[in-house]
Amino acid sequence: QVQLVESGGGLVQPGGSLRLSCAASGFTFSSYLMSWYRQAPGKERELVASERRGGITNYADSVKGRFTISRDNAKNTVYLQMTILRPEDTAVYYCNAKGPLPTTARNYWGQGTQVTVSS
Repeated sequence: QVQLVESGGGLVQPGGSLRLSCAASGFTFSSYLMSWYRQAPGKERELVASERRGGITNYADSVKGRFTISRDNAKNTVYLQMTILRPEDTAVYYCNAKGPLPTTARNYWGQGTQVTVSS
């Protein structure tokens, strides 16, 4: 049974930092493209960052230089380190797995974790 379990969300002041974690199980983690998406109220879900095996990363322009995605294949976990947070980063953040690469035949989602940036 596939599971993606996010943690690490919460309330943080502008300029602060948070680290999100996503623990995966039930599939061959190292063979999947792992991504973080977010969805703010009234907006569409958008890609924040992704990482495939080999350390190849991709970031939304709005988070470049502030967010870092990383993965630990030994722990089947993907992380999102978020720094210099802004109120506009407020959203539900979702972990996503697509693969097994090079296909995207499978597409899995976590339940989401709320990040609120406010003073």
